[in-house]
Amino acid sequence: MSATRTLETLLGRGAPGAPAIRAPGRPPLTHAALRTLAAETVAALNARGIGRGDRVAIVLPNGPEMAAAFLCLAAGASTAPLNPAYRSEDFSFYLQDLRPKALVVQRGVETPARAVAEGLGIPVLELVPGAAAGSFTLEGGPAGTPARPGMAQEEEEALVLHTSGTTARPKIVPLSQRNIAASAAHIGATLELSADDACLNIMPLFHIHGLIAAVLSSVAAGGAVCCTPGFDALRFYRLIEEERPSWYTAVPTMHQAILGRAERNAEIIARVPLRFIRSSSASMPGPVMEQMEAVFGCPLVESYGMTEAAHQMASNPLRGTRKPGAVGLPAGPEVGIMDEDGGLLPRGEVGEVVIRGPNVTAGYEANPEANAKAFSDGWFRTGDQGMLDADGYLQLTGRLKEIINRGGEKVSPLEVDGVLSAHEGVAQALCFAIPHGKLGEEVGAAVVLREGAELTERELRDFAALHLAEFKVPRKVVFLDEIPKGATGKLMRIGLAEKLGLSL
Repeated sequence: MSATRTLETLLGRGAPGAPAIRAPGRPPLTHAALRTLAAETVAALNARGIGRGDRVAIVLPNGPEMAAAFLCLAAGASTAPLNPAYRSEDFSFYLQDLRPKALVVQRGVETPARAVAEGLGIPVLELVPGAAAGSFTLEGGPAGTPARPGMAQEEEEALVLHTSGTTARPKIVPLSQRNIAASAAHIGATLELSADDACLNIMPLFHIHGLIAAVLSSVAAGGAVCCTPGFDALRFYRLIEEERPSWYTAVPTMHQAILGRAERNAEIIARVPLRFIRSSSASMPGPVMEQMEAVFGCPLVESYGMTEAAHQMASNPLRGTRKPGAVGLPAGPEVGIMDEDGGLLPRGEVGEVVIRGPNVTAGYEANPEANAKAFSDGWFRTGDQGMLDADGYLQLTGRLKEIINRGGEKVSPLEVDGVLSAHEGVAQALCFAIPHGKLGEEVGAAVVLREGAELTERELRDFAALHLAEFKVPRKVVFLDEIPKGATGKLMRIGLAEKLGLSL
């Protein structure tokens, strides 16, 4: 790992004239140009008094400039990407919580973050795009002298993100240069990435999945990332044909939307074969994985990631056995299963998934209470429940806080998701807890039917009863046109009953 522990070393991997950052309709930014851009960007930050360890908030549209800004700013400072769709009150919270030394926005793009930053006395730097995909200059901001100029060292902070909390205040997750470099190396090794690969990025670039799995791992392998404005199921196949990537990575809801339009785009799928497809950030139902592999004729590699691990923790192998319903073998950090008392459990036993390794955060910022709960004898507790099977594959049974407690009987939402998704008429299924007066919680499910399919609640419950214990069969099935999703495309399990106005 000695040569891959900082952004600066990762940006030196590709052949000088080879594309590093691409975008539809624009000339690419080469690896040599990206290295030069990183040096110029760090110098520009230093001239404004911003150096190693100082935070720079980024509010940019999805695309090549966002990808390049992350790589180049993080080479000499700490980046804090924020969702450009946030409202003023959201920006106010996050900017006050992060205390950045500057905010980077794109010239000509309206965002309430600009006014919020100015009101808080945070200097605003304008990113001005160049001709090549991802090329830019920074303008504005006061001059200054940084305490620590130059390129960042491996233990210095590179990226800071907030956890996606449901009700509690989100926690700040600092990730070092070493953390993100290690994760990019793990992903590259898992996927056998090379200079010949190009990833079509459809993930939001304020999220760890897109930043590390799509952008950083591609550049670190000497390959290219093709940056799109974001996910659009209607444009996806046109982009595949125009850009001819070798792979893409996405969350399951995106894959399911892509699968839904596969039949009418069969000719493009045949003309532009992908080497593999990657899925992460939420569990992929086994039937969907099998359908994707059949339709695209390539491996679908399901991986398991989270922010605190700089993304990847486990992954199904590219070659060999890929188990539908499993998130794969340890793929970077050590993975264990821990009981409530902190003891490690043998294979086949269910407990909390724990990890440790060079990609794992050293701890939440200014939150000793959360750190005391999250770390045990050097292991990070993920909050996920699961087990390692006889072959060492990790099977997740759900988030501990999402496990449904039906009068003392525990129900894994992921198990119910998998069973419902196996019905030929079901396009998407999400199991969730419904408040119940006597049992505490009851099992509910939200279902999106395939185009043209007809299915009643009773028929689906009868189907589930063939594969599940009686207490796990959903008592209420709600048919929806679309299941509510979060900003990164994840289905929103917690709070869904309240959102739908359900109780029993």
